[in-house]
Amino acid sequence: MHTNRLAREKSPYLLQHAQNPVDWFAWNDEAFARAHAEGKPIFLSIGYSTCHWCHVMERESFEAEKTGAFLNEHSSASRWIARNVRTWTRFT
Repeated sequence: MHTNRLAREKSPYLLQHAQNPVDWFAWNDEAFARAHAEGKPIFLSIGYSTCHWCHVMERESFEAEKTGAFLNEHSSASRWIARNVRTWTRFT
């Protein structure tokens, strides 16, 4: 089982992704500093805990070892919580 940086977070949404093989950062200065230092783009995943497609993406992509290895090698992966749920639910 994997444990990434999100295990240190307090948000229930971020904690849901703390065991992904993707080495997630929360949306913060640490993610930007790593991306800058390593010359990598930021891979941004935006979601919230009740988003159906967020869970589908996690199950089909972010829990996969191969996807995690690719994202870890080629990006600084960051998760951001969508705070305006009303806006998001219009499209899901």
